[in-house]
Amino acid sequence: MERITTEEAALGASTDDDLRITMLVKEGQLVAQGAPILGLRHHPEIVQVAPMAGRIASIDLAPGRRLSEIRLFREDEAGRHQHSIQAAQTDDAALRSLLMQSALWLTFRSRPFGRSPLPDETPAAIFVMGFDTKPLAPDPTLAVKDREEHVAIGISHLLRLTTGPVYLCQGGKAHEGFREVAPHERLQKVNATKLHPWGLPGFLVHRHHPATLSRPIWDIHLEDVAGIGALLETGLVPETRLVSIGGPGVTEPRLVHCQPGADLRSLCHGRISPGPHAVLSGSLLEGRKARWLGTRDRQVSVLNAAGTQPPMHWLLSALKRASRPRPIIPTAAVEHALGGALPAMAMLRALEVGDRETAVRLGALSLVGEDLTLADYVTCAEPRHSTLLHHMLCAIAEEEAA
Repeated sequence: MERITTEEAALGASTDDDLRITMLVKEGQLVAQGAPILGLRHHPEIVQVAPMAGRIASIDLAPGRRLSEIRLFREDEAGRHQHSIQAAQTDDAALRSLLMQSALWLTFRSRPFGRSPLPDETPAAIFVMGFDTKPLAPDPTLAVKDREEHVAIGISHLLRLTTGPVYLCQGGKAHEGFREVAPHERLQKVNATKLHPWGLPGFLVHRHHPATLSRPIWDIHLEDVAGIGALLETGLVPETRLVSIGGPGVTEPRLVHCQPGADLRSLCHGRISPGPHAVLSGSLLEGRKARWLGTRDRQVSVLNAAGTQPPMHWLLSALKRASRPRPIIPTAAVEHALGGALPAMAMLRALEVGDRETAVRLGALSLVGEDLTLADYVTCAEPRHSTLLHHMLCAIAEEEAA
């Protein structure tokens, strides 16, 4: 696998994130890889760090000091930032502080609501995702090959973040990425089918330890656990992550190690078929057109811009012109799209009519938009169910915060 550090990189946020920040650096300033460059406005103890050694080229903020884009130019002489790790080895509060100051805190995703955990949040359980069933996703066990010792160190410290179980999730029964992990009474192994969407964290959380408003659940990618282990051993934030580049517009699919926020045009240069195309950060199901690799993304998908829309089937055309646009027809494919973990039609109908009580009772608090992208693909519904779920969770979060 090739290692690539693009000449430019950027940190950004979508409009849905509403990420209000305080800048810790200025344009033109030289920053080391892993050094803090911004803090969250409402939780200043949580920072984001420079994805590579370089110079801050531009800072673009939206009204309200919302993060739009921070671009960096690569300059290797800036070096790498060394974090102090001694106190975090034994003190739980220092461990949390180290994770927040190294931005590895942002690799956790808390359910309900699918956001990064709050500074004082304690999860009821943590799910470590050792496999990924999204189409063309890189195998997490390849990302941590020869780094199993860092995985073991990382998991030993995850046990300090919760008093509940830590689930080690793997497709099949190999548990290749967890070979060095020592047995512990709170470690539980989960074997799931390597079939999409069975491997999405939301359905595993719903099946084994459902999230509630008073009992948040975190999930984290196996490679990020290895990153935590490396940080606590060396004091350095990992420089790269394993990313797959694929899709119908790519002449040669491949895996590369690149920095977060990498320039997608550089990653795809010389490997795209002639003609117009669209480059997505993310998988073919939930990816979005982008110039830079997204914060949590581990896939780059390239589509041929011409001819990406196949001729519509006569039944779909008829349904589209019906008095009630895009009705949902119960099929085995719809049930499969929700992983068989919950009653699919009942959940989709609850989302369509905005029935929060039923959606929550069926398990909506364990899910995020990513978990419903296959249902969006199967049903072709408008608006998308993943969007409806996002809006419903935002409304519930606002009510809880009031």
